[in-house]
Amino acid sequence: MNAIEAELAKPGAWDTPERLTPVLREKSALTTKIHSGDKLATAREDLEEWLELAKDEGTTDVLEALDGQITALSALLADAELAAFFGPADNADAILEIHPGAGGTEAQDWAEMLLRMYRRWAERKEFGCKVLDLLPGDEAGIKSVTLQISGPYAYGLLVPEKGIHRLIRISPFDASGRRHTSFASVDVYPDVTDDIEIDIKEEDLRIDVFRASGPGGQHVNKTSSAIRITHLPTNIVVQCQDEKSQHRNKETAMKVLRARLYDLELKKIQAEKQESYEAKNAIGFGSQIRTYTMQPYRLVKDHRTSIEAGDVEAVLDGDLDKFIRGYLLRTGHES
Repeated sequence: MNAIEAELAKPGAWDTPERLTPVLREKSALTTKIHSGDKLATAREDLEEWLELAKDEGTTDVLEALDGQITALSALLADAELAAFFGPADNADAILEIHPGAGGTEAQDWAEMLLRMYRRWAERKEFGCKVLDLLPGDEAGIKSVTLQISGPYAYGLLVPEKGIHRLIRISPFDASGRRHTSFASVDVYPDVTDDIEIDIKEEDLRIDVFRASGPGGQHVNKTSSAIRITHLPTNIVVQCQDEKSQHRNKETAMKVLRARLYDLELKKIQAEKQESYEAKNAIGFGSQIRTYTMQPYRLVKDHRTSIEAGDVEAVLDGDLDKFIRGYLLRTGHES
């Protein structure tokens, strides 16, 4: 940390702030680790004090406070255990995309429920969450959404969410009250910072400008400011229509494209450990990583780890840490 502070204090260091990006990211990661270590030490000291007090006077209030200290220390230890699995590449912001499967309004509503779930998860973590692009459904729900989630190890924590998510419920859009099964896919990419070189040639891009779509009314953007970029060598397509400025939309679309190209390169390097993005299963039966059942019983089950939770509402309200932790501990964060 002293070496980093010395680097930042050099004369003229801040004349080109973009060159300091790697140094500042390293400082942030070290600060997070130091802060976590300090919190662990403090929690342990507090627990020892309550243990001594409990020996002298084992009243109900003291025992309840002791139990609270044990719970707090256990949570901090669990976070420290997870942090041991993360490498430097995991300490990046995450770009998260949600796409509904076949099924029209029902699947699009499920995609919007997932959007709310990840927003609530980010709030619980005190992470930043910004919508980069959102395409509303025709009647309800969303056709697609791209989020930027910012916080310590956001990418490493969200990697376990990549895959197909299945919902089983009585459809609110079915007048006959029948049970429906819906699917949506979640993709997660590291937000590539300026210190990582991604070579994108202008001749490899096809850029289309179009008018932003929406649910109608006065909020529809009436100018042709939406941007769609196709990377011809990989056939990766990204788009942004959330900003009113064409320039801002292009910047955001390029950010997502860089993230997806970087993710593609990572998968090539780790081809023996990971499936490539192009080989991803179809959004349908037999390919889901997790099932959220609301009828005829209530259960969320992760099919990779067999971890279950009976409180479906809590999970849909962002309580995902049990599933994320279980996956990372089981795989050693290899996939």
